[in-house]
Amino acid sequence: MSDSILADHDLSPANTLGLPCRAERFAAPATIGSLRRLLCLTAEQNWPLTVLGGGSNLILPEYLPGLVLQPMLRHWWLERQGSGVLVHVGAGVEWHSLVMALAGRGLWGTENLALIPGLCGAAPIQNVGAYGVELGEVLEAVQVLFVEDGRSAVLTPEECAFGYRDSIFKGELEGRVVITGLTLRLSRVASPRLAYGDLAQRVGPRPSPLEVAEAVCAIRREKLPDPAELGNAGSFFKNPIVERKQAEEMLSSWPAMPYFELTDGRVKLAAGWLIDRCGLKGWRSGHFGVHDRQALVLVHFGGGSAAELLAFADRVVAQVQARFGVVLEREPRLA
Repeated sequence: MSDSILADHDLSPANTLGLPCRAERFAAPATIGSLRRLLCLTAEQNWPLTVLGGGSNLILPEYLPGLVLQPMLRHWWLERQGSGVLVHVGAGVEWHSLVMALAGRGLWGTENLALIPGLCGAAPIQNVGAYGVELGEVLEAVQVLFVEDGRSAVLTPEECAFGYRDSIFKGELEGRVVITGLTLRLSRVASPRLAYGDLAQRVGPRPSPLEVAEAVCAIRREKLPDPAELGNAGSFFKNPIVERKQAEEMLSSWPAMPYFELTDGRVKLAAGWLIDRCGLKGWRSGHFGVHDRQALVLVHFGGGSAAELLAFADRVVAQVQARFGVVLEREPRLA
């Protein structure tokens, strides 16, 4: 059994921002049975519970009371279905490794989501997306355990209520379930999605899924810092969505402003561009800064705290709002 609980556990290496954090108790269950037993113990002892994935989209405080769980369910397998394939994957599998393995097998659907850090169990929470594709488009089901009694359930994509960087796991089910696995539906039929940015110029006329995934990796590495070298949580702000009238007014003043028209008539703006136009790219204050190549990313130079990071982020938000009248929303969650 993998029910062992560690006391006063250091979580600093367990979050990509590199923020200092200690957990009162920590466990990394490797089986569903072990996870269920730990949930029951947590309920019996009335401990506060925090569920940790890869720590890539999370802001940790200096101390987490109760129990911190990091499910390490690392199984995955393929189930053939005609020209398609169902991919069954445990919550503890590294997302990027899975994407590259599937692309290498000639399977289409997740290749645009390469190099997104974190574990598979966290992917539905944020409805991870990149280069014109979101997880919800290829998701077949999410397996969960309820915290209160350890019972299992399977949620359909409709029940997950996916939105832009949003899901039911950030709403009605927040804190009530632990994601244990995903089922993805991929295809062997060529279906490259290359309309985003310069992705089409990076690949040949008939690319393979692996070629697309490698091109995505190359673009991301050019723009984004490696968390192993410079602490960060990837994109720190969501791309704001505004009404068409507001977008048109902004375009009259800034005609070079990038934008994307949504099917509901609203317009998505580029948060990084807005931050850059405020002159904040490369700006540093204390232990945190705006990355000098991608203004959407806030970086941690070491020695800072969550409170300092949030104050720094608020200053970025305030400057963007003052210049453009647009309020940026934070993407990483608070633990």
